[in-house]
Amino acid sequence: MTTQVKKIWLLSLTLVSFGMPLLFKLHSSISKVPNVAPPPPKTISYEQRTLPQSVVHILSIPTDSRFLITPAISDKVATVDEFTKQHRVKAILNAGFFDPVNQKSTSHVMISGRVVANPQDNPRLINNPNLKPYLSKIFNRTEFRRYLCGETVIYDITPHNESPLAGCQIVDVVGGGPNLLPELTSEPEGFVDKANGRDAIDSNRPSSRTAIGITDDGNILLVMVAQKPNVRLAKSGMSLPELAAFMQTLGAKKAMNLDGGSSSSLYYNGKTFYGKLNLVRKPIKRQVKSVLLVQEN
Repeated sequence: MTTQVKKIWLLSLTLVSFGMPLLFKLHSSISKVPNVAPPPPKTISYEQRTLPQSVVHILSIPTDSRFLITPAISDKVATVDEFTKQHRVKAILNAGFFDPVNQKSTSHVMISGRVVANPQDNPRLINNPNLKPYLSKIFNRTEFRRYLCGETVIYDITPHNESPLAGCQIVDVVGGGPNLLPELTSEPEGFVDKANGRDAIDSNRPSSRTAIGITDDGNILLVMVAQKPNVRLAKSGMSLPELAAFMQTLGAKKAMNLDGGSSSSLYYNGKTFYGKLNLVRKPIKRQVKSVLLVQEN
């Protein structure tokens, strides 16, 4: 073996001697990197709050979760329990107003781009002489909308006559009212007329109530205020100003009232809660016309 070949061989041996531990160290450090688990899927949270005059049931549906909030309507009125038999859902909240006599909606409802209820088609509403001065306000009451903006779902609370969001398509609508946040609009929506002593939904008296809200980060709040059995019925529940203030404590930036009183009802995770109590303090299981469904997308 020549001197030059020996030098090359020794150099190779040195590189191998120093390189192998380095390679082993590098391999060991790579193999020790912990596996990072994917974040858990966003899901619904439920809370029950017992207040001095009411028991409040609160559902929070995170934005960008696997759940969709969509309206449903029944040909005939049905309890929330009966709606659960027709739809596979995680939760149901009673929604729009209706006429219990002819069982027709007095709130706008659109499902998958198709109008399924228009208050202007309800003869008992439009032909009622006591309501004619308020019809223009009734037809423009607040509604909860679901938009499709490209592939993104966006929810909003807005008056019925408000134009759609730019670049978005209105998919679903369910009307109610009045608006609670950012301001209470009982008079502009025709629920209250102070000059004539009108208060169609006892806005300033405690009662069982139903509401929906949207937080700053886009979460949806479904709220049902139930009366307490051990509180005098005339004092049990919330007024609309109290409901608006309560929605604000939950972080809602927009909120609207839905049909309340005996209609107040919420189904969640296999159990139904009813808001209004009768004289012997038993829940009233009233049939309703429209609801909001919380379903897996």
